[in-house]
Amino acid sequence: MSLTYKFPFHLEVLIATASMLATYVSAICAKMASASTTRSKSWFTHFQYKDGEDSATDARNVLLVVATLIAAVTFQVGVNPPGGVWQDDDLGHKAGSAIYASRKQAYYVFLVFNTVALSTSVLVIMSLTYRFPFHLEILIATASMLVTYGSTIFAVTRHESYRFKYVLTTAALPFLLRGLIQMFYMCRSKIYK
Repeated sequence: MSLTYKFPFHLEVLIATASMLATYVSAICAKMASASTTRSKSWFTHFQYKDGEDSATDARNVLLVVATLIAAVTFQVGVNPPGGVWQDDDLGHKAGSAIYASRKQAYYVFLVFNTVALSTSVLVIMSLTYRFPFHLEILIATASMLVTYGSTIFAVTRHESYRFKYVLTTAALPFLLRGLIQMFYMCRSKIYK
C-alpha cells in the first residue's frame, strides 16, 4: 500500500488489501469460534500438523507453497537490494553497487540471513520434490537460481568481494546441516540395531 501511494488506483489497492485482510481475519475468527464450541484451544495448537489426522500430501503441498514463496521473496530481495543500486560514480561509490552496502555491517547481516532463508527454502523444495516427475529439471532450475543469486550479490557488492566467501558459506549451511542430521540418524540406527 505504501508503494502505491499517489499512484493511479491507489484507493482500489487500499480497498482490495483491506478487504483481503478483513476476509482473512473473519475466516480465522469463524474457524476459531467453531473450534471453541467443541473444546477450548489456542489458535497455535489448532493449526498445528496432527500426525494421523492430516495427510502427508497436504502437508507436503503446504510446505511447497510456503518454501516457494520464501524462495521467491528472498531471491527478489537479493537481486534487487533494499535501497536499490547507485546510478552514478559520484561521491566515492560505483554505479551498480548496492546503496545499502554502504552500511557494511547491516548489509552483511541482511545478506547472510537472506541467503540462509533462500538456500533453506531451496533445500525444502528439492527435498519435497525428490523422485517426482521433472525432479532433475527442478534441481537444475533451483541450482541455477542460486548461482544467479550469488552472481548478482557479487556484482552489487564487488568492492567487498573478500566477504563474499562468508555469504557462500551461509548458502551451503542448510545443506550441510541436513547432511549432518542424516548422517547422525544413519549412525544412530546402526548402533541400535
